[in-house]
Amino acid sequence: MRKGWNIGSFLFKFRSIQSSISVVFSCLILFLIVITSYISYRLSADAVEMNSKHYIAEIVQQVNINLQSYITNMEDISLLASTNKDVKYYITGTSFISDEERRPYEKRISDLFQSILITRKDIASIMVFGYNNRFVSDRRITSLNLNANFEEQPWYKNAKAEGGRSVISAPHVQNMIQNEYRWVVSLSRELKSADGITGEGIFLVDLNLSVINEICNHINLGKRGYVFIVDKDGSIVYHPQQKLINSNLKTEMIDQVKQSGSGSFTTGEGNKKRMYTIQETHFGWKIVGVAYANELIANQYQINVSYFLWTILALVIALCLSFYLSRHLSQPIKQLQRNMKLVEKGDFTIRSDFQSKNEIGQLSHTFTIMVGRIRELMNQIIQNEESKRTSEMKLLEAQINPHFLYNTLDSIIWMAERKKHDEVVLMTSSLAKLFRAIIHKNNETVPVRVEIEHITNYLQIQAMRYQDKLDFRIEVDPGILDVHIPKIILQPIVENAIYHGIKNSLEPGQVTITGTEEGDAIVFVVADNGVGMEPEKLEHILKSRDGIVKGIGVSNVNERIQLFGNEFGLSYKSEKWVGTEVRIVLPKCFQKGADHAP
Repeated sequence: MRKGWNIGSFLFKFRSIQSSISVVFSCLILFLIVITSYISYRLSADAVEMNSKHYIAEIVQQVNINLQSYITNMEDISLLASTNKDVKYYITGTSFISDEERRPYEKRISDLFQSILITRKDIASIMVFGYNNRFVSDRRITSLNLNANFEEQPWYKNAKAEGGRSVISAPHVQNMIQNEYRWVVSLSRELKSADGITGEGIFLVDLNLSVINEICNHINLGKRGYVFIVDKDGSIVYHPQQKLINSNLKTEMIDQVKQSGSGSFTTGEGNKKRMYTIQETHFGWKIVGVAYANELIANQYQINVSYFLWTILALVIALCLSFYLSRHLSQPIKQLQRNMKLVEKGDFTIRSDFQSKNEIGQLSHTFTIMVGRIRELMNQIIQNEESKRTSEMKLLEAQINPHFLYNTLDSIIWMAERKKHDEVVLMTSSLAKLFRAIIHKNNETVPVRVEIEHITNYLQIQAMRYQDKLDFRIEVDPGILDVHIPKIILQPIVENAIYHGIKNSLEPGQVTITGTEEGDAIVFVVADNGVGMEPEKLEHILKSRDGIVKGIGVSNVNERIQLFGNEFGLSYKSEKWVGTEVRIVLPKCFQKGADHAP
């Protein structure tokens, strides 16, 4: 009770019922909008983050596929060597009688390896080490580094231990060839004898790290995200910030990556929160994508601003709605109050017709009886004015063609999507000027220059919509530009010419508008080179109430002009497949500064 009393006391401090209702509605709407906006934002952010995680996983998987395809190609090269009869004969235990007998084999094998290197720039070298202490490579003349024992190399030991399966080494400096020190990844495998049991040697392919760099370096996971690769021992095969890793200025969650299979995990907090996405390969490497959580939503700032602006917009609309509802609820009281003040001043034309059965309705009924007799004397005048206002409203409603507006806005959207900014500005400006001319001061007449500006904007919009299919020319005597005429006279005629003349023509269309002074009349001629009309259709145009176009019909224009006399109005001249000419004769009774029609 005490709490309710406090709220009531607070509301009664306002000077009007409308203010009290507005405050209550505003607080309630504000609370609902804030809660709804926050929940919507969280749901949207979570959905976008989940989609981003799936996207990152797909990128890492694609890197995995590219690497595995690359390694598979290298394995195919090793199979080519293992099945080559010269290679197999060279590394068997059979001894050659002389160097002359051995060199042709070495030459053919070297030529084979060289032919592979020519087509694969990513291969640094190809070598075969036989268990019979024979060695051959892609070089014709090769000197092994005497300080490096190939049997002690990890790639040699691992390949021998795997018994014929391919082994991918960690990045290392290959020093087997004298005076050559290359940073490579080695693929090695043991070559088997014909029975597939006895080992005969080790095949080695050294791969340039540049290929892995090219595969991974162009992967973008936000502004700071990246991809790196580790082998089965946790050694880094590739990292875009390798120098920072080597100098211990940057660390990675290598231990957790080693323990994790394909999947993802997160680490860190705030701006340092990172998401690791892991994909395993069949040869033991793991491809890891690292993305920063605050960058998963690429346009997070724009989303926040968008939600804020939409919230503000919704709040403004809600407050306006609150004001409208409160005003609507309190309007009867205010209206009755205003009516009483007008009667107090001697205005007995006021009538209060509130049909509500509450106290306000009863007061309204009493007030109506008091001024009823005087109101009856004014009834006929009011009816005439009401009829006039109804006609004016229908005219204003007919001034805007929804179909034309929809097509124009659709064209603006189409041009905006194709970044045709100049065309968007021109069409939007023309549309704004078009409607500004339509509602010019709410007068029934406008100067000829305003009507010409209106039809020029309309034709510019139509010309942009139909592009090369429509052109127009307007020639008006400067001496009649300040003469007032009924507004919206030319648009229905031009619209009819476009939609029923030029639009159906296969040839480019031309609309010509001329305006001249002929005696006591102003004459406009609208001509087009469209498909034309038969005489029966011409007769139908002037007889139909709605004409043959939407919006302000042709008959509507004709009737409005003929209010000034039957000698004024529209006349048609048309020939099928040649075109149509409409002659509009207007009285010259509207001089400069005229604001009304007779």
